[in-house]
Amino acid sequence: MVKAVIFDMFETLVSIFSGESYFSEHMAADLDVPVEDFRTVWHTTERARSLGQKTIPEVMDICLTELGIYSEEKARLVVDHRREHLEDVFARTPKETIELLQALKERGIKIGLISNCYSDEAQAIKESVLYPFFDAAVLSYEQGVTKPDPEIFRRAVEMLGVTASECLYVGDGGSKELFAARDAGMKAVQALYFAHLAYEPHVPCARLEEFGPAHTQMDVLKYL
Repeated sequence: MVKAVIFDMFETLVSIFSGESYFSEHMAADLDVPVEDFRTVWHTTERARSLGQKTIPEVMDICLTELGIYSEEKARLVVDHRREHLEDVFARTPKETIELLQALKERGIKIGLISNCYSDEAQAIKESVLYPFFDAAVLSYEQGVTKPDPEIFRRAVEMLGVTASECLYVGDGGSKELFAARDAGMKAVQALYFAHLAYEPHVPCARLEEFGPAHTQMDVLKYL
């Protein structure tokens, strides 16, 4: 019996592709530097960003210093544009997502979140309309551990007060999350309703035949 549904955030509850995108190529354009040069330094900070070792402003200072173009104005430009993008993402939260979470609440099912995220994303999540729905929100930036590490799934289960076998995990499949959830003892479902919005090279995950699909948000209810 499913007593809790644990969601991924991006490309599962909201989509970063729903409006104007802001990826590494857009940050590079703001800074007027070659995309590959920026991506090289940006990607080296991925672990520190995700594990809560560095905030986004701290990371931007590091990146711009390594690129030899540091200025407070340039760093602030990217930080502000990231914040504006995240605000837009959550402003576009689909009504279908809200309806799904409301339906789960009405059924007495606990709702969890496991998200690999950076400092600004963690803040945006906490300020979003979605946050009050969560009985447990496990954010990598705060926890110091990321998907697909089994530990982050263990913590979510413990915080929800259920067993792994009583959990349904729903995610787009990035970061090998569905395999990790299954290995942790959960039933796993792939969220596909935002997949058509993604574009290369930023597609989070292809269709995984090993897992049941959710083509709409309300399809999740079929797996309870």
